[in-house]
Amino acid sequence: MNAPSLPAIETPCIRVCVVDPETGFCIGCGRTRMEIGSWLSFDVKQRQDIMAGLPERVATLTLRKRRRGGRRGRLEAALRP
Repeated sequence: MNAPSLPAIETPCIRVCVVDPETGFCIGCGRTRMEIGSWLSFDVKQRQDIMAGLPERVATLTLRKRRRGGRRGRLEAALRP
């Protein structure tokens, strides 16, 4: 007998787990360490609320990191179509 499969949990993680010391946001997904660590315990609404604010966080990080170059800039260049 097959065990029931668990529903997939949506995540913004792109496996670039580096927390920016100035903002406290991961430069890959935009979440804080607390949000990353608690992600599986959040309910769907909490995760959706956090995800709604991530594009603005990541855009801010992207602009700041682009000026400084580094790994984030190389990653973005590699991901651009």
